[in-house]
Amino acid sequence: MKVYDDKHIKNVVLVGASKSGKTTLAEAMLFEAGLINRRGTVEEKNTVSDYHDIEHERGSSVYATTLHTEWKDYKINIIDTPGLDDFIGEVISSLRVADTAVMMLNAENGVEVGTELIWNYVEKFQKPIIFAVNHLDHSKADFENTIEMAKQRFGKAITVMQYPVEQGEAFDSIIDLLKMVMYKFPPQGGKPEKLPIPASEMETANKLHNELVERAAENDEKLMELYFEKGTLDEDELRRGLKLGMLHHDVYPVFCLSAKKDMGSGRLMGFIDNVAPSATELLPEKLTDGSELPCDPKGPPVIFVFKTIIEPHLGKLSFFKVMSGEVQAGMDLENSITGQTERLNQLFIMDGKNRNPINKFSAGDIGATLKLKDTQTNQTLCGNGKEYIVEPIHFPEPRIRVAIEAKNKTDDEKLGSVLSEIHQEDPTLSIEFSRELKQIILNAQGELHLNVMKWKLEKIYHLDVEFSKPRIPYRETIQKLSSASYKHKKQSGGAGQFGEVYMKIEPYYAGMPEPNGHSIRHKEEIELPWGGKLVFYNCIVGGVIDQRFIPSIQKGVMEKMQEGPLTGSYVRDVRVIVYDGKMHPVDSNDISFKIAGMMAFKEAFHQADPKILEPIYDVEVMVPEELMGDVVTDLQTRRSIIMGMDAKGNYQVIKARTPLAELDKYSTSLRSITQGRGSYTGKFVDYSPVPGEIQKKLAESYKKEEEH
Repeated sequence: MKVYDDKHIKNVVLVGASKSGKTTLAEAMLFEAGLINRRGTVEEKNTVSDYHDIEHERGSSVYATTLHTEWKDYKINIIDTPGLDDFIGEVISSLRVADTAVMMLNAENGVEVGTELIWNYVEKFQKPIIFAVNHLDHSKADFENTIEMAKQRFGKAITVMQYPVEQGEAFDSIIDLLKMVMYKFPPQGGKPEKLPIPASEMETANKLHNELVERAAENDEKLMELYFEKGTLDEDELRRGLKLGMLHHDVYPVFCLSAKKDMGSGRLMGFIDNVAPSATELLPEKLTDGSELPCDPKGPPVIFVFKTIIEPHLGKLSFFKVMSGEVQAGMDLENSITGQTERLNQLFIMDGKNRNPINKFSAGDIGATLKLKDTQTNQTLCGNGKEYIVEPIHFPEPRIRVAIEAKNKTDDEKLGSVLSEIHQEDPTLSIEFSRELKQIILNAQGELHLNVMKWKLEKIYHLDVEFSKPRIPYRETIQKLSSASYKHKKQSGGAGQFGEVYMKIEPYYAGMPEPNGHSIRHKEEIELPWGGKLVFYNCIVGGVIDQRFIPSIQKGVMEKMQEGPLTGSYVRDVRVIVYDGKMHPVDSNDISFKIAGMMAFKEAFHQADPKILEPIYDVEVMVPEELMGDVVTDLQTRRSIIMGMDAKGNYQVIKARTPLAELDKYSTSLRSITQGRGSYTGKFVDYSPVPGEIQKKLAESYKKEEEH
């Protein structure tokens, strides 16, 4: 297979709302390049891109799929991505390594909510972008309305490169404003006939062409001088101006398509070849130490792993981008994070599930390799003793959580191992083996994300699992000073057990004064793993308790703090003062004082006006302005405190603080309220006291569980 240099490699990612035609366009691009001899369809379940069984069942993309075409001495790497927000991790990792994003717009629906959501990430990565208006053959296609919506949402950078002569079922011709010709397609699509622009379209074409020339000239002083001098720009000058505009995010070229009929895809590919930037023309890669790494084929070999797939019978397949230098099959590279050496035994160009062996990749190219033992997604491999670490992909916080368990308890160990593998493939799905909650918690992007995960566990790994409502990681604390004592006495024939402890407990806060009325022999501040502090004072005088038993008392207190008296939750922010007690010269031992300390703490806790704290999340909900009232009302029913609102384009961002207990299945509820047009993110911020009536219910429920 031909090896391309860095200037002839273009990496594009196809993004857009669900059903906008990304997979169909990818298929048309492969067909146009002659890499396949028959175009598959999503409906017939035979596209190169959507090859997973779950995608065939759903009829839409679930995974980002890497493909390539070879078009007029250029190699175009294509990444086809899902259109649903639940799979946003696949989109983000693809955007990270692409050089240009192709945003698909459905000519029937215009700018959809999925477009809006993905646009936020396109803006974040600041990649050059091309808009492709697809489905122009649909009976309800409206190109003008789609362009108007795009200009309202994405601004004046929207630059029309083509427009349809007719749209709807009669669509077969496009006016190209760069080349100033009309492309007329045969009924079956494919290669068009180049024709002069009809007289009826000349006025519109000239007007839009002049706008295009002005937009291209604005991006370079020399081009502006040429434009003033000649009154126009030639095709090569236009290309130069458009490329500069794309690099500066001042030009978003718009193309016309019917991907289903293969009309317009070849012209789009030609523009990608001739105008879209290559990796070497983009800004250097940022490294974690603040330095930069230019995309230079003569530089040190550096690859960045952006995606991992683990197939049960194939093993681990790692997808990478060559950030610098060249890599060859058989080369040894070092993982900059783990220090482990990895051998690239085989290199592949991927087309869906098909692996095409290749000997070498140059800077800017995208490829894959098998069976890297100690390298995961987001890690960097380097050669020549270098230790570059490419800035990692930052994935969004999860928005939904469930508890998962195997129906057959003998599968528990296998489930844990499989979940770890799945997390390697999908970093937006995190797994928490919670000792505190005694549950395995799955954190995901939405209900659909979880359903796909369950399908995978059952169909591929043959594990029967069930989801349940996760417990909430409450915390317990106290609100006033209290005292208690406990005598542990046990006689059983031989040596007995005896220990008596007197203690005070009170709420702890930073900067509080030392306790009065006691002689402090020792003070220990313990930062608790679950947050907050335990401050433990040994105020024993006169030898009433031997010093060797004090650690046992503290251990008893700590054990009770790990299973609080009210709900079994962790206890935090308590000050404990052990000031008196008794011991027996024969029967006293560590276990006796551990039990006495634990029970004295429990009794004192109940008398200290105990309080249950619940986790509070900072929530940001993005919704269309007209639906804001319904969303705010729903948030208020969830005990949310509205912190503020900001405008973002045509959307409003509602900022609220919401208890985690009220966010159960919120993503599903929000989707219902907003007809799929809303999205939210949530991040833990603090703990706060629960209302009295809820505390009562939680305490009663825990008491019943203990009795049971």
